[in-house]
This record gives sequence, C-alpha cells and structure tokens, in this order.
Amino acid sequence: MAESAKPTPQLELFNSMTKKKELFEPLVEGKVRMYVCGVTPYDFSHIGHARAYVAFDVLYRYLKFLGYEVEYVRNFTDIDDKIIKRANEAGETVTSLSSRFINEFLLDMAQLQCLPPTCEPRVTDHIEHIIELITKIMENGKAYAMEGDVYFSVDTFPEYLSLSGRKLDHNLAGSRVAVDTRKRNPADFALWKAAKEGEPFWDSPWGRGRPGWHIECSAMSAHYLGHVFDIHGGGKDLIFPHHENELAQSRAAYPESEVKCWMHNGFVNKDDQKMSKSDKNFFTIRDVRGYLTAVLFQIIDLYHPMALRFFLMRTHYRGDVNHSDKALEIASDRVYYIYQTLYDCEEVLSQYRGENISVPVPVEEQDMVNKHHSEFLESMADDLRTTDKLQQKLEQQKKKQQQQKQQKQKQQQAQKQPEEYIQAMFALETEIKNKISILGLMPPSSLAEALKQLKDKALKRAGLTEELLQEQIEQRTAARKNKQFDVSDQIRKQLGSKGIALMDEPTGTVWRPCEPEGLSSLAN
Repeated sequence: MAESAKPTPQLELFNSMTKKKELFEPLVEGKVRMYVCGVTPYDFSHIGHARAYVAFDVLYRYLKFLGYEVEYVRNFTDIDDKIIKRANEAGETVTSLSSRFINEFLLDMAQLQCLPPTCEPRVTDHIEHIIELITKIMENGKAYAMEGDVYFSVDTFPEYLSLSGRKLDHNLAGSRVAVDTRKRNPADFALWKAAKEGEPFWDSPWGRGRPGWHIECSAMSAHYLGHVFDIHGGGKDLIFPHHENELAQSRAAYPESEVKCWMHNGFVNKDDQKMSKSDKNFFTIRDVRGYLTAVLFQIIDLYHPMALRFFLMRTHYRGDVNHSDKALEIASDRVYYIYQTLYDCEEVLSQYRGENISVPVPVEEQDMVNKHHSEFLESMADDLRTTDKLQQKLEQQKKKQQQQKQQKQKQQQAQKQPEEYIQAMFALETEIKNKISILGLMPPSSLAEALKQLKDKALKRAGLTEELLQEQIEQRTAARKNKQFDVSDQIRKQLGSKGIALMDEPTGTVWRPCEPEGLSSLAN
C-alpha cells in the first residue's frame, strides 16, 4: 500500500533582524501582509532587479499555494534626484520619464512571469501621507527643520542601526547625496528636501519641496499594511541605509511600528562585482532577453525569459549569483530538458486522456509522487530552498519513460500499454507540472511553442538559421555515407561548440539545443 504524502511542513524564513531562520507565523491567521521595495524608474531594469522580484515572486506564489491571502505591496519611487537629472537630459518631464520606465519595468516582470502585486503605489500619489508622517516624527522630537529641509535626528533614536548591526563610527554619510554640513550629526538623513530651481515640488509646512528617499516606504507601507505587518523585503544593499532608516523613522513616529520578518536577497554579480547603474556595471533584463530599442521594442530572443528565471532561482535567494553567458546557456539547456520531458509525457498520454481509467496508480509510482511532493515542500519550507531537486526528479521521470517505452516495444504491436503505467504517468505529469507552476516556470504558451522558441533562440546564439543548420546536417550525412568520419565528426563538434547537439535516429538526424561543449563543469 502506498504511503500518503506527509503533512505540509511549517515555513521558516531567515530574518535579517535576528540573523537566523524563524518559524513564520502571520500576525493574522490566514493572511500575510508583505511590502517589497520597488524600483526607481529612470532607466531599464537590470538583472539585479530581476533577481529581487523573482525571489519575492517565488515567496508570493508559495504563500498563496499554502493558502494564505497575501496583500503584496511593491512601490515605485517616481521622484528622485536621478529621475530629475535624466529627465532634464532627455528634455522631458519627470512624470513622462518615470511613467515610461514604469511601463517598461512592468513588461519585464510580465516576461519573467512575476505575478502582479496587490498594489503598486507611486510616491507622487502619497505626498500627503508622507507629510503627515514627517509631521508626526517632528512632533515626537525626532527630527528638525533647517531652511526648508527636514532631517531625522539619529541621536534621538537609540535603536538606530539595530537592523544592519553597524556602528555610527562606520556610517557612510550621504549614501545618495553629498554630506550636508548643516546637519547636527553627519548620519542624520533627509525626510524632506527643499525645492531647487527647476525641480518638481509640493507645498508643505516647511516650504516647497519633495520627499527624501527613505520616508516614502515608511509612509506607503503604513498606509496600505498598517504600522505592524509580516514581511518587508528587498535586496541586501537596502539593509543600510534604506531599511535602517525606514525602521527608525517609522518607530520614531509610531513606537508600535514593527516588521515581523525582514528579508533580503543576494546580488547578481558581473565578474564577481555587484551590478550597479551608478557604476555602469549592469546588464539590463532586455540585454539578456535580446531586446533592441527601435520605434517599437523588437524581441530578438537570445534567451527565453524562463531560462533567465531558472538561472536566478538556481541559487538560493540569499546567495549572490555571478552572471555569465555560460551560466545562462546552462540554464537554457535545463529549461529545454524540463519542457521536452513534459512534452514527451504529454505526447504519450494524449491518446489516453479521454479514457476513464479506474485502476489506481501503482504503489511504487505513487510513493515516488508522494516523496517528491514531500521533498519539495520540505525544501521550500526551509527558507525557500529552490535547488536542483526538480531537475533530479525530472531525470527520474525521463528514465521511467524510457523504461516504459522499452517495455512497450517488447509487447506485441496490438497489445495496449498497461493501464497501471498510464496512471503512473498521469500522476507524475500532474505532480511535476504542479510544482513547476508554483515556481512560476510553466511557459505561458504550450510546451511545443516554448520548445520552438528555445530552439529559435539557440540558433540565433549560434549565428545560424534553420536552413544553414540543415545544410550542415546534410553535409554530415553525406560524409558519413562516404565513410568520411573525420569530416562528420568535425561538423558535429563545431555545432556542439555552438550549443547545437545532433542526434542520429532511425528516421534521420535531428537536433536540439545543448550546453556548448566544455561548459558542463559550470552546471553545479
């Protein structure tokens, strides 16, 4: 008798405040309130952004899978020094530039299959709430005004730096702006900035101006989620100063303010250096997907978006990922393998989907399904450990398919495949597709279409067309017939180095994308 699947293990998440994994228990049973810091839309998003939002999309999806009602807020910082500078350079308004890049960001997130958050507020729509929060901080004696600027006084808040664990002596004053010598303490940070000539501004009790960087998230998270909520996330570069300052100003205004779990994802590095727009050391998401900017954006698709998502998920969300074309090639190969396996499974099962098969799933296969289900949940419950478990199970499924195919070939032509094996295949297919969906890796199109897209992109990376590849396959076939095996081997090797694998079958030679030869050592 098959063993039943184990109960769903309780979720543990790493809390950046306590520096340890903790059992996740929402403040309100069955509901989760989560805030993730969004982008400053002055340019195309880079892979570092994708890293953050894929990581929190996995969390969002898994919480929903667990049955929670999730209120997920992710903001847009649509007023900022960098936006103003870029808009002036481009000769357009701040609103026009920020809105344009917000739309581009949303297109990127859709391509990566990141689910839309519950709410995506913009700073400029919440100036009133920001002014109210600053007023409260000043009333509590935690901030001071000077010549239209308002600064938070870190000396009045003993808990300052409790999140980052830094010491005041080690602060890097002026993370985004030059140090203001008028400040009482170099570590004091701006809550409100007096308007400069030609800049957008809003009226306030301190004069015309605009919000500082940090105050916006305190105001918007409180407005949408309350002063106490479950999860606050972002890249680990936000721990200091952004999240440290958020925590300080929120509690300075309302001492009961609390985030139950602070979560931070690792970087995407280029040559082991963090990607940064300011350092001009970044790839945009569109660079990786192969976009060109013309009158309209045209996809040239060097890599499937799901290959990028898979690449980002292969490393635990708290770890740093080192970007390389080789790593993306490997991810693309893995995604192709997953989709091909599922497609083969669909093809085998297509003739049986209309039948009402009443026999149970065989014990061995049901145990395999239950084991995979349990192991998946155990991995996810352990601080969202998205590793190669799925890949291992797909390889097991592929091996099972091959065994069944061999067994079927041994049977007489007219003999039907045993119903037990069909049920086993249905159960395995359902299990794998279910888990891939939880991870956001099921293609938006059919598996057949996704496989075609992956092959088209492999050809583009190889600098080939279908016609040119077919010519080389025919040349190799002719060389083999003429026993020119050195020539045929050379053609195969050259194509393999470009990520094109040839397979000789009874009906002829077929091809599929593969890791370019010499890259397999990078797969782990």
